[in-house]
Amino acid sequence: MDKDRFERGLAKRRAVLGADYVDRALAQADDFTRPFQEMLTEYCWGFGWGDERLDARTRSLMNLTMIAALNRMHEWETHLKGALTNGVTKGEIQAAIHQIAIYCGAPAALECFRIAARVLDERGV
Repeated sequence: MDKDRFERGLAKRRAVLGADYVDRALAQADDFTRPFQEMLTEYCWGFGWGDERLDARTRSLMNLTMIAALNRMHEWETHLKGALTNGVTKGEIQAAIHQIAIYCGAPAALECFRIAARVLDERGV
């Protein structure tokens, strides 16, 4: 493991998803799942999110569309919250879900709208 990339990833992951969420995921890791959590932190967050050529807002919007295409709605909700943290607006989320409808289909978009409506309401957005 590249310790510097891991630490950079840990900082990015906490900034986007929240320290409580990340610290809980790492604390719940056991011998079986810890290597995967470490890889996610180092590679996805340190290497991927650590590349400053794309800003965090752009990455968040990209993630929302890709995760919707994969129909991973639990992760979509997590990244929706991260997108809001990264400054993505309600209107931009709506536009992203419209793109999801076009390229992934209405059922995926409907589920995204359901999740987004709940999360936006919970956050008073």
